[in-house]
Parts: sequence; C-alpha cells; structure tokens
Amino acid sequence: MTSFAAPESIAAHARRFYAEGGVPAPPRTAATVLLLRPDAAGRDGFEVYMIRRAATMTFGGMYAFPGGSVDPGDSEIRLDWSGPGPADWGNRLGQPPGPAQALVCAAAREVFEEAGVLLAGPDHETVVGDVSGEEWERARQALVNRRTGFADLLRDCRLTLRSDLLLPWSRWITPEFEPRRFDTYFFVALLPTGQVPRDVSGEADQTMWIRPTEALARYEAGEMTMLPPTIITLTEIGNCPDLAALPAAAAGRDASIPVMPRFAQAEDGTSHFVLD
Repeated sequence: MTSFAAPESIAAHARRFYAEGGVPAPPRTAATVLLLRPDAAGRDGFEVYMIRRAATMTFGGMYAFPGGSVDPGDSEIRLDWSGPGPADWGNRLGQPPGPAQALVCAAAREVFEEAGVLLAGPDHETVVGDVSGEEWERARQALVNRRTGFADLLRDCRLTLRSDLLLPWSRWITPEFEPRRFDTYFFVALLPTGQVPRDVSGEADQTMWIRPTEALARYEAGEMTMLPPTIITLTEIGNCPDLAALPAAAAGRDASIPVMPRFAQAEDGTSHFVLD
C-alpha cells in the first residue's frame, strides 16, 4: 500500500463530502500525454514536458502533463491512420474499437491544442516538422475554438495520424469526492524532431522540461505540487534508463486497469491519498 499526504484544501473537501453523504460524479473519459526528449544537457536519461495548471483551471496550481477530455468528435471522425488500428488499440486499452479510437485521437488532439506538438506526418513513416508558424497557429486556433475538427485539419494538411507514436502507459480515475472527475488514460510519446512544445493553450501558467527524478525531488522539497497520478507516473518512467527502453516498458504494462486513489484519515489526524 502506498500513501501520499493530501493537501489540506483537498482533505477538507473530502471530509465534507463524506460527512454529507455525497454522491460521486460520473467520470469523463480523458487522455494525457507525457512528451519525452533526450536530456538537453547531454546527460544520460531524458526529460519530460510538464505544465502547471492555471489557478482558474480544474486542479489549478498542480503540475501535470498536457491532456484533456475526449470530445464527441473524437469518436466520430474518419481519418488517415498509421500504426495499430482501433481494434488493436481497443485490446491495449480495454475498450471497444470506437472508444479506443476516440482516446487515441483525443491524446493527439490535446497535445496539439495544449502544447503545439502534432503527432502526424505526410505518410505512414514520417512526421511533420516545425508547426509553430502563423499558418499552423491559425489551424490550431480553429481547432481549439471548434471551428474545425481534428480530422478536418489533418485532411486539409494531407497528414496521417501517427498512432504508432503513442504508447499506452496507465489509467487513473479521479477520487470519488472530487466534483469533477476523469477516467484518464496516460500515453507516452517522443517529441518529434523539429517540433518545439510551447505554452499556447492559456490553461497553464508555467511550462518546463525536467528530468523525472528532478521533478520528484522538487515535489519532495515542496517546490512542485502534484497529485498521485503524476507522482507515480514520473516514478515509473524514471525507472527507464533511457528512451530506448520505453517501448518494452510500455509493452509490459496493462493500461486497461484503472487506479483510483482513495481518501484516508489517520489516527493522528493527518489525511492521505492511499493506493491499495
């Protein structure tokens, strides 16, 4: 059993929820992506792209990874697709083919909307390069504002979704006492050559590249606030010696099994998130 100290603001809300006999809200399906790159200083290992959610957002002030809810359009689109098909993804994620496709599309769409990184290419073997120019930014804004769909964007740009660039990693469900809950599938992806993540979503007030071990050290020092899914995921990917080891590590995981932290109050009055 693993436990994490719960911030007092969250603990107070949890105690009130249980005292009042609260009814858990149904979780929304979501996807999040850990973008990884070689260490910029040339050291062994790698870095992960992290954002700090703006105070106005759900889980504001918490460090996390780019991601968001599955949109209805993610399950309706028809697009050129490279890599494992929806049925194969369904086997990996424990979902029927349609919802599995929606999760993969949501992961690729969200990482483009929030970080300006596009996991697509002109064919099944290549990836588009720099997508930070004005024309690309107009396309991204149209996607964010729902003036166009993700499939439309890829079709207009004659691009193929590279689902093979995503690796399924884990699945986390928000604790039952939270008013907004998510059933989130975590993916990992290498940053495509020539692309540079940037804070374009307005949902973050800080972004950074950081080694997983350094992020965890800053969490322990009280310098970075994170929730259990982020802490555990950083620990897990930090156990990989290099980027080359990630595919095998991902293949050995079952991303269909959900993990949901539960709230516990210790005899000394301290509050914790507990993972059984």
